[in-house]
Amino acid sequence: MAIRSPTINIMEKAVRKAARGLVRDFGEVEHLQVSIKGPADFVTSADTKAENILRGELRQARPDYGFLMEEAGRVEGDGRHRWIVDPLDGTTNFLHGIPHFAISVALERDGELVAAIILDPLRDETFWAEKGGGAFVNDRRLRVSARREIANAVIATGIPHRDRGDHATFLPMLARVMEATAGVRRFGSAALDLAWVAAARYDGFFETALSAWDIAAGILLVREAGGYVSEIGGGHDMLGSGSVLAANTHLHLPLGHLLRPVTPGSATKR
Repeated sequence: MAIRSPTINIMEKAVRKAARGLVRDFGEVEHLQVSIKGPADFVTSADTKAENILRGELRQARPDYGFLMEEAGRVEGDGRHRWIVDPLDGTTNFLHGIPHFAISVALERDGELVAAIILDPLRDETFWAEKGGGAFVNDRRLRVSARREIANAVIATGIPHRDRGDHATFLPMLARVMEATAGVRRFGSAALDLAWVAAARYDGFFETALSAWDIAAGILLVREAGGYVSEIGGGHDMLGSGSVLAANTHLHLPLGHLLRPVTPGSATKR
């Protein structure tokens, strides 16, 4: 059995408490109070309630830590530690009754990701990792896929939607990956996409224009499962740029070679 540290236990307690309300509200999705933050960018009462629960639980356990949250934004702390929190990744899926969404929490210490948890409450799968300690789903150790040929790979991505992202830029990227791989999937949750790369369900993942809370936990999961994560251009400021390319060490470079020529601002670095 995998041994969870006190930090992971705190994180798991928080996400499971928040998940209870999400699961209950998902069963009554048509009754939710829904407001619109922006075009195709919804916030639900369930989302807000989940974030409040997460903030309360995490603050009770670690009162000096700061936060970066999807709804409440930045909350200052001790200057060394901050929780990066997405209370509901896959909001559009949730609102449409599509059973594919997650809660994502990462812990950053001195600018470095050191602990992560992504809970898929409907499948009861808890993906978690600590720096140097490996990645797990529930009690099973995770390893990224061992595929070496890009022609056999299944790659996940996120497709820009109404008034968000650069559609003209994305389409050439998608076309190049479609032509070179066994398939492309778009399931609507970047956190779970990265968790599934760590679990070898996907061979790789790429997306742009993401927020730190979408990807922080997933980045650590992929790294601890033996994968490689960078910006599409090869840099390492994924949380700042929102550009992510994740895969095993065999496929990361070929995917980068496919994407960089049609990704504005990408310079080859590694």
